[in-house]
Amino acid sequence: MAAKINVVLYEPEIPQNTGNIARLCACCGADLYLVGKLGFALTDKYTKRAGLDYWDSVNIRKVNSIEDIQKDNPNATFYYLTTKSKKLYTDVKYKDGDFVVFGPESRGLPSEYVTRDTAVTLPMKEGQRSLNLSNSVAITVYEVIRQNGI
Repeated sequence: MAAKINVVLYEPEIPQNTGNIARLCACCGADLYLVGKLGFALTDKYTKRAGLDYWDSVNIRKVNSIEDIQKDNPNATFYYLTTKSKKLYTDVKYKDGDFVVFGPESRGLPSEYVTRDTAVTLPMKEGQRSLNLSNSVAITVYEVIRQNGI
């Protein structure tokens, strides 16, 4: 059974990462939510180049807060990706309409999100800070696809 995937980037900072993620979303049929203050303009040449000709194929929504998305999707589950959780991203069953939420490259999500029961992590070698944002999104989205198809 195919599941609708929703990717949320909270205050992304690097245009190339957002462009790569937009391209991934286009290829997987995921909606992309950009939350809060962006570290670049969506017209940035690096963002556009990374997304190439995929921009018209992805549903991008710019919103002020994660809470705005939650209000519009009260029955959805929001999974918060963080290095501060012990629960692996593969330990949950993703379903249609779920949201996977990622923080900015330099600091991750605020503590109010990473302490929730739905905070999950990608496994990494101890002592490493974190994976690249676009890699983390791709790994997580393809786990949703592995579980549910597209």
